[in-house]
Amino acid sequence: MYIYDEIDQRLVDERVRQFRGQTERFLAGKLSEEEFRALRLRNGLYIQRYAPMLRIAIPYGLLSTKQLRKLAEITRKYDRGYGHFSTRQNMQLNWPKLEQVPDILAELATVQMHAIQTSGNSFRNITTDHFAGVARDEIVDSFVWCEIIRQWSTFHPEFSFLPRKFKIALNGGRSDRAAVAVHDIGLHAIKDERGEIGFKVLVGGGLGRTPMIGVVIREFLPWRHLLTYLEAILRVYNRYGRRDNIHKARIKILVKERGADKFREEVEAEWAQIKDGPATLILEELARVAARFTRPSYERLPNLDLAAIAIPGFGAWAKRNVHPHKVSGYAAVTLSLKKTGVPPGDVTAEQMEAIADLADRYSFGELRVSHEQNLVLADVRQSDLVTVWREARQLGLATPNLGLLTNIIACPGGDFCALANAKSIPVAEAIQRRFDDLDYLHDIGELDLNISGCMNACGHHHIGHIGILGVDKNGEEWYQIEIGGNQGEIRPGTKAALGKVIGPSFARAQVPDVIERLIECYLERRDSDVERFVDVVHRIGIEPFKERVYGSTDQAATRRHRERAVA
Repeated sequence: MYIYDEIDQRLVDERVRQFRGQTERFLAGKLSEEEFRALRLRNGLYIQRYAPMLRIAIPYGLLSTKQLRKLAEITRKYDRGYGHFSTRQNMQLNWPKLEQVPDILAELATVQMHAIQTSGNSFRNITTDHFAGVARDEIVDSFVWCEIIRQWSTFHPEFSFLPRKFKIALNGGRSDRAAVAVHDIGLHAIKDERGEIGFKVLVGGGLGRTPMIGVVIREFLPWRHLLTYLEAILRVYNRYGRRDNIHKARIKILVKERGADKFREEVEAEWAQIKDGPATLILEELARVAARFTRPSYERLPNLDLAAIAIPGFGAWAKRNVHPHKVSGYAAVTLSLKKTGVPPGDVTAEQMEAIADLADRYSFGELRVSHEQNLVLADVRQSDLVTVWREARQLGLATPNLGLLTNIIACPGGDFCALANAKSIPVAEAIQRRFDDLDYLHDIGELDLNISGCMNACGHHHIGHIGILGVDKNGEEWYQIEIGGNQGEIRPGTKAALGKVIGPSFARAQVPDVIERLIECYLERRDSDVERFVDVVHRIGIEPFKERVYGSTDQAATRRHRERAVA
């Protein structure tokens, strides 16, 4: 865990005092709605469909059990007893009272937490690989680099009012578990031929109204120049990014309009002026930041043969929810927040407290939030896995569906968000219930399904193998389906891709049938059991899938579902 120093704590405490005064002036009528809007957004406070929404920062997804217990206490005291983990690795409260938000922020500050820059036209939470520090393919511990960027970007005076919100993702392993290609800036750690550490730099990625895959503007950036190069990129964006049209203000639009080559030249020219300036990193600075992180005291343990543990139900969970660890005798465990019937990413106060107990007993008092909206115990002894599984199962957190269709990523949608065109949660639940058969799920194999309630794409539908987008048709909720998206290079030969829309949208009741037809087409067309849905889409194109979906009737799909259920 990163431990705050005196400066960190003072900044957070001062921000709480400032926002308390701003809120009191607003409630007293001394600040207008428009004047208060900019202030509340910079403290993570939105006004949603039915109530305010507070977005709490969880820097790079790293949480201590003390912090999780505080979140449980806050949700019980100030909200409705639950919170929602988002794809940005943050937590959202959907029902706080405006006048109590300063009290919430004050309580968060007691455990080194805040809501700074979780909204507004500034840097958002820097996201990374949820297996940072423990992955076997790790090149760098991305937590250290994310913290360096966090310290540099928080309250940066030159970039406090950017044209639009700005998102950075950093991946420290060989496999991309941070979706770096769909961020304003994506950083992928690499080594050159001499073994020197650096970063591949991508710019101009993003989802939302105009989805784009980022372009590589530097194949190798030596680590010491990371901050100066980021500063050069931000200066070009701050100078030329549009402020007259919110829909054309993101850096991806600037990169597209100017062209990757011209944008690269402008960044390199700006960088030449500051390349060896005060922000140039040195080994002592790396050591200073790294020293602020506590590290587990690992024991010397042998690796166990988990496949030999013949306990009914354990094998499926171990295959899906247990992940390799770089230290012998340990494993990382994903606690699934995707049980059928529960909104994806939601967790109750009681579950949070129980999860904190699990992490204290079995994972050195630490856990992580994944951008897939699950929680991770990163340092579990293999000898404790059966016990962890049994306890997680009792809590409803052991659904063995990681990487499978029902591990759905979804935004809160129209149930909460004022921007949403349609609801996400009921669609996710309907799909989960349709495919709530583990044997069938394992036969289907790896498949990412993502749902967004509007084109802002908080559910990352563009990079789901199957993506579902809520749209408005004459005041009614409809759903557009796209296929073939991919978040990044998870395995050799794969790369980030945006899905393609298969055709006209569907009513909510039709969506599970449509997904079933897509799956049937895939199962008939795959070459082997290991060829994934997305691989088949890329191999044969979307036309066969379109024909299956639009050439079938609702009655036929329903009949097939009933026949399989009986069988």
